[in-house]
Amino acid sequence: MGRLPENLPETARLTAQLIAIESTDPGTYEAAIEGFIKQWIIKHCSFKLAGHSFPLIQELEALPGRTCLRAILPATCADGDTDSRPAGDKTSPAACSVASDSESLSPSYLTFICHMDTVTDGDSWDPETPAFTPVYKSGLLYGRGSCDMKGGLACALLAFRDACQAAARTGSLPKKSLSVIFTVDEEADMRGVEHAIDAGWLGEKGWVLDAEPTNNCIRGSHKGRTWFKITVDGITAHASTPWEGADAIAALAVVIDEIRTGIQALPNHPELGRSTVTFGQVKGGYQPYVVPDKAELWIDMRLVPPANTRIAEEIVQAALSSAEEQVPGVHAHYDITGNRPPVVLPAESELLAAVRSCAQACGTPAGLAVFTGYTDTAVIASTCKNTDCLSYGPGELERAHKPNEYVPVADLERVYHVFRELTSRLSDDTTASD
Repeated sequence: MGRLPENLPETARLTAQLIAIESTDPGTYEAAIEGFIKQWIIKHCSFKLAGHSFPLIQELEALPGRTCLRAILPATCADGDTDSRPAGDKTSPAACSVASDSESLSPSYLTFICHMDTVTDGDSWDPETPAFTPVYKSGLLYGRGSCDMKGGLACALLAFRDACQAAARTGSLPKKSLSVIFTVDEEADMRGVEHAIDAGWLGEKGWVLDAEPTNNCIRGSHKGRTWFKITVDGITAHASTPWEGADAIAALAVVIDEIRTGIQALPNHPELGRSTVTFGQVKGGYQPYVVPDKAELWIDMRLVPPANTRIAEEIVQAALSSAEEQVPGVHAHYDITGNRPPVVLPAESELLAAVRSCAQACGTPAGLAVFTGYTDTAVIASTCKNTDCLSYGPGELERAHKPNEYVPVADLERVYHVFRELTSRLSDDTTASD
């Protein structure tokens, strides 16, 4: 790790340590950083209370050699036993007891969720700000993952540590349970959070907050993301006698035009705006003098209600039928390669009110905006029908995935203080949004 100013705050120092551990996806993946985080938790968060060791730590292999990590600080019932019921669970706590391994699998009242992987470093990094050697300049901390999302991960880790240390210091667990989850594969297919859901770490109940870069806004609504692969099969022929063949690329041009027109005609959403389509990759043909007998197209659609994948399929199928009619001899079909539904954050979300209140209390009021990408919390919201899933973290979303990525150190401090305020309220008798 490069030399950094000695007076950097703890948030920046921990972020720098995380940046220096490459966790690219694809690339080195998350094994090294997962090991670092686990040992950091054991070193800085561990304590004993009434003969029990805390926090509870769980690991889940989501993919070969790629492990999700969870640390849990259970909650105390009125009788002194632990209560790990998630936010929104109104069942009686009378049967609470110190959480067993099986009981601790259930969602916590509040969960921070952070992905450990980053995109690859890529090209065009300035020599003075290399991707995996953290550099501090003019209030900014540079490095791959600095804002997406190792800075936010550091804030969540430190807030969790503070909650553990408060429990150790007071000799009492918080009144509401707290977890922090670290996932794999977020930058690819999001299989880490899917496995965490399947394991019962997350569900319909419980507040879930990720630390993606959000430009000092709280973000909870997401456009849907549907991916298609379209294949057109034609008939090869010499370009001097094209009528002897069937031009697959010409048919694909029809498909592109018809889909673009169909998506543009979809209604707008008052919060999420309009649906969009990107024709991200095209493949086909051999030589300019050969009629191509095959063409392939990969599409990214970002859909807003009332549009959904079923409606998108109708648009795609109509486009394929039109192409087959206009270019006789071709045959076209499609595959859905990704299907993430849109998420609309309810105005009455309890977590939204809580984070707004905490940001206000810290003197850093937060705005409200949509998230233009798709996140682990969006997967949780859409899969589990959980209405209390949000993004709030340091940095600017526009810096993510770019060379010379950075996070402002002031943002790290702001988010850490908001997270700490939120976790401190879990020990209050009142709700966390009061």
